[in-house]
Amino acid sequence: MHRAHTAFSLALSPMAHRNFATWLLKSGTSQKLAKATAAAAVRTYNSAAAEPFANGSTATYVEEMYNAWLRDPASVHTSWDAYFRSNTYTSPPNLAPVQANTLPLTAFNLGGGAVAGAAPDSKTIDDHLAVQAIIRSYQIRGHNIAHLDPLEINSPELPGNSSTKTIYANFSFEPSEQDMERQFKLPSTTFIGGDEASLPLKEILNRLENVYCNKIGVEFMFINSLEQCNWIRKHFETPGVLNFSPEEKRLILARLTRATGFEAFLAKKYSSEKRFGLEGCEIMIPALKEIIDVSTELGVESVIMGMPHRGRLNTLANVCRKPLNQIFTQFAGLEAADDGSGDVKYHLGTYIERLNRVTNKNIRLAVVANPSHLEAVDPVVQGKTRAEQFYRGDQEGKKVMSILIHGDAAFCGQGVVYETMHLSDLPDYTTHGTIHVVANNQIGFTTDPRFSRSSPYCTDVARVVNAPIFHVNADDPEAVMHVCKVAAEWRATFHKDCVIDLVGYRRNGHNEIDEPMFTQPLMYQKIRKHKNCLDLYADKLIAEGTVTGEEVKSVAAKYENICEEAFALAKTETHVKYKDWLDSPWSGFFEGKDPLKVAPTGVKEETLIHIGNRFSMPPPNAAEFVIHKGLMRVLAARKNMVDEKVTDWALGEAMAFGSLLKEGIHVRLSGQDVERGTFSHRHHVLHHQLVDKATYNSLQHMYPDQAPYSVSNSSLSEYAVLGFEHGYSMTNPNALVLWEAQFGDFSNTAQSIIDQFISSGQSKWVRQSGLVMLLPHGMEGMGPEHSSCRVERFLQMSSDDPDYFPPESDEFAVRQLHDINWIVANCTTPANLFHILRRQIALPFRKPLILCTPKSLLRHPEAKSPFSEMSEGSEFQRIIPDNGPAGQNPGSVKKVVFCSGRVYYDLTKMRAEKQLESDVAILRVEQISPFPFDLVKEQANLYKNAELVWAQEEHKNQGSWTYVQPRFLTALNHSRDVSQSDEPMSFSKTTTNTTTTTTDHTNNESASETESKPWLSRMFASNKSDGSTDGGPATGDFNAAKHFDLKNVRHDFNRPAGNAAAPGARISKTGRKISYTGRAASASTATGSKAQHIRELNALLNDAIST
Repeated sequence: MHRAHTAFSLALSPMAHRNFATWLLKSGTSQKLAKATAAAAVRTYNSAAAEPFANGSTATYVEEMYNAWLRDPASVHTSWDAYFRSNTYTSPPNLAPVQANTLPLTAFNLGGGAVAGAAPDSKTIDDHLAVQAIIRSYQIRGHNIAHLDPLEINSPELPGNSSTKTIYANFSFEPSEQDMERQFKLPSTTFIGGDEASLPLKEILNRLENVYCNKIGVEFMFINSLEQCNWIRKHFETPGVLNFSPEEKRLILARLTRATGFEAFLAKKYSSEKRFGLEGCEIMIPALKEIIDVSTELGVESVIMGMPHRGRLNTLANVCRKPLNQIFTQFAGLEAADDGSGDVKYHLGTYIERLNRVTNKNIRLAVVANPSHLEAVDPVVQGKTRAEQFYRGDQEGKKVMSILIHGDAAFCGQGVVYETMHLSDLPDYTTHGTIHVVANNQIGFTTDPRFSRSSPYCTDVARVVNAPIFHVNADDPEAVMHVCKVAAEWRATFHKDCVIDLVGYRRNGHNEIDEPMFTQPLMYQKIRKHKNCLDLYADKLIAEGTVTGEEVKSVAAKYENICEEAFALAKTETHVKYKDWLDSPWSGFFEGKDPLKVAPTGVKEETLIHIGNRFSMPPPNAAEFVIHKGLMRVLAARKNMVDEKVTDWALGEAMAFGSLLKEGIHVRLSGQDVERGTFSHRHHVLHHQLVDKATYNSLQHMYPDQAPYSVSNSSLSEYAVLGFEHGYSMTNPNALVLWEAQFGDFSNTAQSIIDQFISSGQSKWVRQSGLVMLLPHGMEGMGPEHSSCRVERFLQMSSDDPDYFPPESDEFAVRQLHDINWIVANCTTPANLFHILRRQIALPFRKPLILCTPKSLLRHPEAKSPFSEMSEGSEFQRIIPDNGPAGQNPGSVKKVVFCSGRVYYDLTKMRAEKQLESDVAILRVEQISPFPFDLVKEQANLYKNAELVWAQEEHKNQGSWTYVQPRFLTALNHSRDVSQSDEPMSFSKTTTNTTTTTTDHTNNESASETESKPWLSRMFASNKSDGSTDGGPATGDFNAAKHFDLKNVRHDFNRPAGNAAAPGARISKTGRKISYTGRAASASTATGSKAQHIRELNALLNDAIST
C-alpha cells in the first residue's frame, strides 16, 4: 500500500487538489481554530524583489511545478521536492475570490510555533489524508460488511468483509485514544456532519459505520457522475434520514400486517396448493407501496409492473387491490366463462385504476402477465411503458414509470436482464428510469448462490449501466422504506435505473409443497427458528411505545375478517372470467364494430403518387443537405417507378406506412439496422455526408397532420427488443408495430417471446396483439445461418386444425383470421405486402403477423407491382393464380405447382426455358396460415386433370410442407375418421362433404349416462374379446369404446368421416393427392457450398417443372 497521501491524491480530481487544504485542518484547540479562521482572508506570498527570478514565464513555470508537486510530490524532480518541502516557497497571490467553505493551505498555522505561511508537517498531512481516504473507503466498501442477511449465514465473497477495521487498516493510520478525540475537518464529499464542518475521529467512524455498515449497503461509487454520487451520499449520510414519525411507523406496520396476513390466510385455506408465497420477504409489499406513494407524489400517474410468480398474488391483492374474491376463485378450479386456455393463477396480470389513499391522487397500476420464464416479461414491460409514455406525450417519463421485480437467481442468471438493461439509455427504447426490486431469497430453487453466480452479488449486472444498488436487510422495515423512498426520488431526479436488493429468505421450499431440507438443511433449521418480519417489527414498536400489543392484534384480526368475507363470496362463484385478469385493456376498440367486417385496404391512386413522390425526394428547401451519390441514384430510381406507376418492395412498404400515417395510424419499425435495411433497400433515414447527426426521414414529413413515424435501429438483441416491441403493441391497437430480424433465423434467440407471448398470449391471457415480425427468408446460397427463418416452427404453432374444412361462406377468410392465433405469410409481390400490412389495421381485431420477407426479390426486376394492384378495389390475395397461358386453358394443364415465396420466380424462369407455359401452372400460396382451404379447393377443381405438386426450396422436414400436406388433402376432399363428436354410445349416420359434416343420432337410453362420464374414462373403457362392449353395437359398426369425446376440449374438432376406416386413417373421396418436390430432409437449413446449393436448386426446379 502506498503512503496514504499518495493513494488519496490519485483518487482526487485536479480541481479538488487546488482546494485540498480546506479539509486538512488539524483542530487542536479552540484558539488554533479561531486563529485559522481569522487568517482565511490572508494569503502570504514572496514579492518579486525577494525572488527576482520568479517573473514572466519563469514565474509561470515555477507555479506549474508547485501545483504538480501539490498533486503528487513524486511527479517533480527531487530538487524541486526538497525546495518545496523546505517551506521557502509560497504560491503567488490569487485574485479570484475565495470559494465558500474553502481556505488556502497557508492560511493555517498548524505547526504551533511555525511562522505564518509554513506548511503543516508530514504526519499532519498523512493523518488528514488517511481520514479522507477512510471516509471514501466506507463509501466504496462499506456494503461488504453491512448486516444484510437476516439469517446471518451468507455474505458476499469479497476480501476483507469480516471487520470494520479492515476498511482503514491499510492506510498507515492506526489511531490512538488521543487521535480518536481529535477534530478533523470534513471534506465536501461527505454529509455525515450535517451542519457541522468538523467532527472528532471517533464520531466520524461511528456515523460512517451506521450509514454504510448497518442494515443498508449502498453500491454507488462506480458511477462516473460526481453529481449523482453526491446526491446519493446526501440522501444516506445526512443525520436523521432514517427517523420516522409514529404515524409512518404505524402505516408500515399495517401494510406489513396485510402482506403477512394474506400469505397466512392462503396457507390456511389452500394448504396443498402451489401459490409461490412471499413468506420471508413480505416486506416487498410495503416496499412497492412506498415506491408508488413517493412516485405518485412526484407526479407519476401510471405504474406498469412486471414480476415472476413469487409474491404475485400478494402484489395483486395488496398493491393493486385486486378484489380478493377474484383471487380466491382461481383456487376453486372452476370452468371459464370465456374462451381461451387460461393460465395458472400465479402467472396472471391485471389492470386497476384506483385512488392512492396516502397521496389522495388517482393512479393506474398494471401487472403484466408472465409465463414461468422468469425474466421474459422484463422487455415486455419496458415496451408497454414506452408506448404509454409516447401516447401520453410524456417525453421525460414523469407520468408513466415501470417497476420490475426479480428473483435473485434469475436476475443474475437470465441473459434477457442484461439485454433489457442495455435498452435503458437508448433514445428510442428508454423508459426514463426503471426501479428494479430484487426479492432476494438467497437461493435459486435448490441452488446455493455460490453455484448460481460468479459475481459477489446477484445485482452486479446493474453496474454496467451505472445504476446505483441499494442492498437492504428485509427484516428492517424502516431501512427498507428509506431505500424505497430514495429509489423513487432518484428515478424522478435523474430518470435512470436503480436497484433495490431486498435480502430476505424463503420460508418454504420453491413452492409450498416442496421440501427444502433435502438440499439446504442448515439454512432451513435456522429459518424455522427465525421470527418473521412482522413479529420482529411489532416487538420493536411495542418496546418503544409506538403501538400496543392490542393494536397489533386488532390490525391483524381486521384484515383476516376481510379475507374471510372475500372467501365466502368466492364460494358463490360458478365460473372464472379470464377477462378479469386482462393487463392491457383497449377501451372502446371492440365496441360497436362488426367483428367480421374488414375495412378496405386499397387506397386512391393520388395517395400512392403523393407518397411515392415525397419518398423519392431529398429534404425540401435544404439544398445544403449533402446526400450520398449512391442514394441519389436510389431516389431517382424511385421517382422513375412512381412516374411509371409501379413499385418495388421498398416502395410498396413505404406506401403502406405512408397511407396508414395519413389515416392517423402511428407506425413504429424497430430492429437491427432497419433504418437502412439489412440489404440496403429501405433507406428511410438519409444522412448528411458532411454534418454529423444531421438526418432526414421523408416518412415523417408526408402530410402536415399525419401520425408519428418511428424507425429505430436497435441494439444487437433479439430477445429483449422483440419483447419490447410486443409490449409496445399491447398498449394501443391503433398502431402498426413491426420488428424486423437482421436475418430470419436470428429470431431463434427470441424464442421465449415468440412461444410464450406472441403465439399463445391471447389464448392464455385474453390479450391481443397486432405485432408484425419481418423475417428475411430464402435459400440463396448464403449458408445455413442466413437462409431460413424456420417458418416450419411458426406453422407448427398455428392453431388451425389440419383435418377440418371450415364452412364456406362470404366471411370464410375473415372467420379464419378471427379464430386463429396468428397469421403466417410469404408474399411475393409488393402489392400483397402493401395490403397485408394495411390489413393489420383494417381488421376489427388484432392478430400477430409472421411475414417471411425476401432478400433477392428486393431488387428482382419481376418482383414489382403496378399501382392498380394497390388502388381502390384491390385487396390482399391469399393465393395468386396463374394468369398466363396455363390459367387461360386449365383443361390442358398437366401439372399444377403450388409454391410460396421467392422460389416462384425460379420456377417461372425454368418453365419458360422449357417452354411449358401451357402445360404447367404455378400458383402462389401467399397466406400459408390460416390455410386457404376454399381457394385451394377452387383451384384444384379448375385443373381437374392435372397432377398436383407442392414445391419448396427448403428441406422436406422444414419449410411449409409438413404444415400444408394434410391441409391440402383436407381441401381435396379427404377426411380423417377421428372420433364421434357428440353422443357416444349411440349409432350415427354421418354425411361428410368438403364443407360441413351433419350427424343424425338415434335414441339411446344410456347416452346421457355415458356422456356424463369424463372423456378420459370413456377412452379407456374395457372391451369384450369380440371387440364389442356391453350394450354397444355389433362388430363392424361404430364402436364408441374405441373413441373419445373431445367436444369440451376443441369446439371445432373434425367430425367422424364414417365407420369403415380405422381411427386415424385418411379416406379419399376424389382419389387426388399432392406430392412433394424439393430438397430431401436435412439437419441443416442449407448448405455452405455455393456449388452444392446450385445443384440442389436445379434438381428441384427440373423435378417440379417436368411433365
